[in-house]
Amino acid sequence: MSKPPGKLQGRVALVTGAARRIGRSLALALAEEGADIAITYRESEAQARKTVEEIRALGVSAEGFHADVRDPEKIRSAVAAAAGHFGRLDLLVNNAGRFETASLDAISVEQWDAMFETNTRGPFLVAQAAHPWLKAVRGRIINIGSLGGLHPWPTHAHYCASKAALHMLTQTMSRAFAPEISVNCVAPGMIVNGEVTEDYKHFADKTPMKRNGTPQDVAEAVLFFATGPHFITGQIMSVDGGLGL
Repeated sequence: MSKPPGKLQGRVALVTGAARRIGRSLALALAEEGADIAITYRESEAQARKTVEEIRALGVSAEGFHADVRDPEKIRSAVAAAAGHFGRLDLLVNNAGRFETASLDAISVEQWDAMFETNTRGPFLVAQAAHPWLKAVRGRIINIGSLGGLHPWPTHAHYCASKAALHMLTQTMSRAFAPEISVNCVAPGMIVNGEVTEDYKHFADKTPMKRNGTPQDVAEAVLFFATGPHFITGQIMSVDGGLGL
């Protein structure tokens, strides 16, 4: 028996930073629902090629595009290439991000700027470049925020501030791009992909659901915003098992 068409059949999704880790899981989940997939990568070319092959094996089209979300010209070029290749763009998932642990009193200006350059300015620039294509089809934008953007982590001040700014950008874009484009944000908590260390077990013990999250948990939240009512916009959804309560 053939698989029934997915909820995203005929749609095209662009997922930034999707060569590996959570981004890869998001791209595969969207492909499972029938979407054709464009991914961007910066340094992980070999992994990007492998991810594209995995997506194609699901029976949809996929293509990888080199892009550095810190570079406005490369962003515009990659978005234009992706939209031109597929002929349309229905969904943007701003996943590319930067994470770093550093004590607040030791964070340099360069570290601070680099964090915002990737985590906040990057999604702004990608969304801006994709806006005409998304507006034409009443598309959607899903930003990947963080529990750290909702709660202060003393050893991640620049990261937390950059993600909090992304959350506010999500809500601002939801008003600025309405009514054609819905804009929402998924804010993961402790997500584990692979070996579970003692540190991870510590977080699981603190979490009401008594486990850490998985990339699939994040993917399910992204799928909700990708396939749910277009009327839902400007929302920040925590995927943290209650860790932030």
